[in-house]
Amino acid sequence: MWLKPEEVLLKNALKLWLLERANDYFVLQRRRGHGEEGGGSGGLTGLLVGTLDSVLDSTAKVAPFRILHQTPGSQVYWSIACGASREEIYKHWEWLEQNVMKTLSVFDSNEDITSFVHGKIRGLIAEEGKDSLVKGEDPEKLREALMKFEKCFGLAKQEKLVTYYSCSYWRGRVPCQGWLYLSSNFLSFYSFLLGSEIKLVISWDAISKLEKTSNVLLTESIRVCSRGEDYYFSMFLHITETFFLMEQLANYAVRRLFDKETFENDLALNDPLKITKRTMEDLARSEQFSSFFRLPKEENLKEVHECFLRVPSSHLSAHGRMCVFENYICFASHDASLCSVVLPLREVLAIDKVNDSSQSVVISVKGKKAFRFSDVRDFEQLVARLKLKCGAASIPQQDVSTEPVPSPDPGSSGHSSKEPSLMGQKDCSKTVSTQALMTEFHPQDLENLDSKMLKEKMKEQSWNILFVEYGRGVSMFRTKKTRDLVVRGIPETLRGELWLLFSGAINDMTTNPGYYADMVERSLGTYTVATDEIERDLRRSLPEHPAFQSDTGISALRRVLTAYAYRNPRIGYCQAMNILTSVLLLYAKEEAAFWLLVAVCERMLPDYFNHRIIGALVDQAVFEELIREHLPQLTSHMTDMTFFSSISLSWFLTLFISVLPIESAVNVVDCFFYDGIKAILQLGLAVLDYNMEQLLTCKDDAEAVTVLNRFFDNVTNKDSPLPSTVQQGSTTSDAKSHQTKVDITDLIREANEKYGAIRYEDVYSMRRRSRLYVIQVLEETTKQNVLRVVSQDVKFGLRELEELYDIFKREHFLSCYWNLTSTTLRHHDPSLPYLEQYQIDCQQFRILYHLLSPWAYSANRDCLALWTFRLLDENSDCLINFKEFSCAFDILYNGSFTEKLKLLFKLHIPPGRGKLDVQAYLKQWQDELLKKEENIKDLPRMNQVQFIQLSKTFDNLFHGHPEEEELYQAIAVVTNLLLRMEEVGRRLHGTMSPTKEKASDSTTIGDPGNSSTPQPTEAAKELSPLKEEHQWSFAFEQILASLLNEPVIVRFFEKPVDVQAKLADAKASQLSSRTRV
Repeated sequence: MWLKPEEVLLKNALKLWLLERANDYFVLQRRRGHGEEGGGSGGLTGLLVGTLDSVLDSTAKVAPFRILHQTPGSQVYWSIACGASREEIYKHWEWLEQNVMKTLSVFDSNEDITSFVHGKIRGLIAEEGKDSLVKGEDPEKLREALMKFEKCFGLAKQEKLVTYYSCSYWRGRVPCQGWLYLSSNFLSFYSFLLGSEIKLVISWDAISKLEKTSNVLLTESIRVCSRGEDYYFSMFLHITETFFLMEQLANYAVRRLFDKETFENDLALNDPLKITKRTMEDLARSEQFSSFFRLPKEENLKEVHECFLRVPSSHLSAHGRMCVFENYICFASHDASLCSVVLPLREVLAIDKVNDSSQSVVISVKGKKAFRFSDVRDFEQLVARLKLKCGAASIPQQDVSTEPVPSPDPGSSGHSSKEPSLMGQKDCSKTVSTQALMTEFHPQDLENLDSKMLKEKMKEQSWNILFVEYGRGVSMFRTKKTRDLVVRGIPETLRGELWLLFSGAINDMTTNPGYYADMVERSLGTYTVATDEIERDLRRSLPEHPAFQSDTGISALRRVLTAYAYRNPRIGYCQAMNILTSVLLLYAKEEAAFWLLVAVCERMLPDYFNHRIIGALVDQAVFEELIREHLPQLTSHMTDMTFFSSISLSWFLTLFISVLPIESAVNVVDCFFYDGIKAILQLGLAVLDYNMEQLLTCKDDAEAVTVLNRFFDNVTNKDSPLPSTVQQGSTTSDAKSHQTKVDITDLIREANEKYGAIRYEDVYSMRRRSRLYVIQVLEETTKQNVLRVVSQDVKFGLRELEELYDIFKREHFLSCYWNLTSTTLRHHDPSLPYLEQYQIDCQQFRILYHLLSPWAYSANRDCLALWTFRLLDENSDCLINFKEFSCAFDILYNGSFTEKLKLLFKLHIPPGRGKLDVQAYLKQWQDELLKKEENIKDLPRMNQVQFIQLSKTFDNLFHGHPEEEELYQAIAVVTNLLLRMEEVGRRLHGTMSPTKEKASDSTTIGDPGNSSTPQPTEAAKELSPLKEEHQWSFAFEQILASLLNEPVIVRFFEKPVDVQAKLADAKASQLSSRTRV
C-alpha cells in the first residue's frame, strides 16, 4: 500500500528493521522478528516487537515490510509504501525501479528529487482513493487503520470501517490492551501481547444491551451483551463519544435488518457503504432535535449555532442553540424548561443583521413579531444562507397565510374560512365535519355560568394573557409559564388549537391543504382487513359519551380511521387507535384530528400501532429502568419486573384514556402533546409512588392490579366543565365515598415536581438502548416458537437444533450485510408466520451445505447442494425456511441407511414442474396433517440417465475413503446385479415398456463438475451404450435390496457423525467462508 510520505529518522529504527534491498534512492526493509529463518516469528524478539507494534498501533503489525525514500547525502528518510507480504512489497519496488528510478537521474538537486517522488506517491494515493471506501476527517490515518482491520479480521472488502479506538478488553480480571474497530456491521477487537492474540467479532444485530458501567475494578467501562455473554471494554480516551457511536451503529443495524420498510424511507443512511463517523453523529443529532421540536420526519438538521434569544416580557436572554432545518428555524434553551420556539420559514418575512458588537440576527415573522438572536458566530454568512432559504421557501406559499387565526371554537385548525381550498375539499365538504364534536353535544351556556365554568373562563383569560406576552400560533414562545398552564389543564375552547400547535400537526396540515379530504374520498368504499376491524370497534369507542352514540360522531370516527389506514397501510388500524381518535374528535375538527393522529402514530409514539407494538415495548423497558432508578424500594419488593410491563401497556397505548375517567384523561393528553412520552413516564412514576405503601403490602400481582384500578376509579377532575352526564368519575363518587379522591391536576403537578428532572435527552437515549433489548427478546420468542415446531419432526437435540438455527439465521444476515439488493432482506417480514420470517436462497444454501454436510468433501458437492435445494423448494419460490432446511440435514446426520439412500434417490429424480394438480395437492395436505410416513412404493422409478448419475455420485462419495477400493467393488457388484435383474425382467415380460417416467428425462440436470470428478466404476461406464438399445429403469426397492447385501456400503452410510463438532466448526468458519464467496 502506498503511504503519504512521512519523515523517518532511520538510525532510531535500525534495531527494529532489517535491510532487504537498497539502491541510491530507495530502501526496502523487513520488520525484525517477522519471517526469520527457521520458521516461527523470531522467538522472544518477535514476541516483544509484535507486542510493541500492537500496543502502539504500529502499521508494522500487519505490514511488516516497508519502502523508504532516501535523500542522497542526508540522514532524512521518507516512508512511502508498506506491505503485508514480500510479494506485495516487491511489486511496489519493481514499479519504482521501472517508472521512477530512470527519471530521477535527470534532476540537478536533491530537493527536486524528493519533491518529484512525493508528488508521484501522492498521485498514486489519489488515484487509488477514487474508488476507496475510506471517507472521514483524517482519510490518511483511517486508510492505514482500514489496512490493519482487513488484515486482522479478513472481512469482506465491502465492510465499511467507521472509526477505531484504543482500549482494553477484560478477560476475567485481566485487561488486554488493543484496538476496538467499529464498522458498519461489526464490533471488532484485536490485541497481541507477548504471543497471545485475541480477536473478537460481534455483529451489531446480535447485541441485546449496551451500557456504561463503573465499579471498584473498572472506573468507567462499556458493557456489551451479545448472545448471553458480557464483554467489557475500558480505558477509552473519549468514552462518551465511543459509547454514543456504538449506540448509533447498533440501532442502525437493527433498523436495517429488522425494520426494512422504515429504513428504506430514511434516505440519509440507505447505503451502508457511505456511513462515516460524521454521518452517524449528524443523523443522531438531526433525529433528536427534529423529534424535540415535533417537526415533520423528512426534515434534516443543517446547522446548529450557540446563541442567545431575547425572551419577550423579560429583561433576560436565554442561552441555547439555534437549529436550522430545511424549512424551519428552531431555538431551545440549555435549560429546556426556560424557552423554546419554532419558526417555519413560510412564516418568515425578513431576516436582517444588526451591525454592532452583539453579532445579532433579527428574524421578522407574520403577526408583527420579531426574534433577536445575539452572539451568533459567523452571523453574516448565516444571514446570507437564511435569506436564500426563505426566498426559496416563500415562492409556493405567496398567497396562503399559515398563521393560525384565534378562534373561540374548539379545535381551531389554523385556517381562516376564506383560505383557498383544493378541489378535493370542495368535493368532500358535505361529508367532512368542520366542527369539533364537543361544540355540538355539550355547548357552553354563556348566560348561566356555574363555578366550574367561571374557573374555565379564568383559565382562558390566563392563556389570552400568555398569548399577548409570548405570541399566539405556530411561532409562539414556549416558556415555563406555558408549562404551568398546561399542567393546570388547557381550556376546552383552546384544546384543539393548542394540541395542533404543541404536537407539530399544524405544520403537516398547513403544508398539505386538501390532503385529508382527498384521503377520505379515496378511501370511501374500500374494504380491507383494517376497515373490517374499524367497523367492529366503532361502537366500542367511548360508548358512554353521547357524541359516539350518534351517527355524527360514529361517521367522523370512521372517516378519520379509514383515511389513516389508507394513508399508512403498514400500520393500517390497531386497537387503541379508536379510543385515542375519539378523544381527538371531541376537541378538534375532523381534519385536525386526522393530522393529530398522524403526529401521534408516526412521530410521537413511533412503532406503537403495529402488530408487534415494538414502540410500546420499548417505552415499557424505559419505564422499568426509571422505576429502578427512582423507586428502588418498589423494585426490591416486586421481584418480577414484568408486572409493570403488563399493567402499563394500556397506559402507553391509550395515554391513560382507557384507565382514567374521560374528564381526567384529557388533562393527561394535554401534557402528552406538550412534553411527549416524558409526560406519560412521569405520570406513571407518580401513580406508583402515590400507591407505594399499598403495593408493598400486596402478596401477588392480582392484588396489586386491584389497588391500581381502585386508585384510577377515584381520580377526579374537580374543575372539569363537562356535564355530569358525560363525566365518568362522578357516577362512582357516592358508592365509594370512603375512598380518598385524587385530583388529576394535583397528580400531574406532583409528577412534574418529583420527576421533572428527567430530561428529554435521557429518555431519547434510553429508548435507543431499550430498542436493542426489545428486538432481541422478540427474536428470541420467534426462535423458541420455530424450535418448538421443528423439534417434533427431527431427531436433533434441542441444543443442536438451536445452534443450527443460529447458523441458518446468521447466513440470512450475512447475505444482507454487503448486498444492498439482497432478495432475502427484501423477503424478511416480521408479520409473517414464525417459520417464514427467515428464509435462504440457493446460493446461501450452497454455502451452508459446504459447511455442514457430511458429504461436503464430494467433488460434485455443488450439484448435491443444488439438487437438495430443488427438492426442498416445493413451492418453487427459490426460498426455503428453517423447517425444510433442518429436515434435510437431520437425514444427513441422524437418518438411517434407508433414509439416506432415499434422499439420494430423490435428489437424482427432478421434481415435475407441470400444472398444479388440485387433487394431488389436497392429498399431500391431508397426508401432512396425518403425518403419514412416505411409502417407498410411492417413489417413481429411476431411468437409466438418472441411475448413471447416481452411480457417479456414489463414486464421488467413496473417493478418498479408507475403504475406497472395497466400496468401488461393492457398487460395481450392485450395478451388475441390477442390470441382470432388469434383463431377466425384460425377457419374462416380453416387450413391456418400463419407461413411464420419460417426461422427466428431458428435465434431468447434468453433473457440472463431471470433468473434475474421479472416473466412475467399470460397471457405470458400461451403462452408457445401453441408452441407445433399450430404455430401462429401477424401482427404489430394487436398489435398496441390492445395496443392503453389501455390508461395506451400509457401514459407510451408517457411520455416526459428530454433530456438535460439525456445528462448532461451521460457526467458527461461517464468516470467513461467506467472505470468500
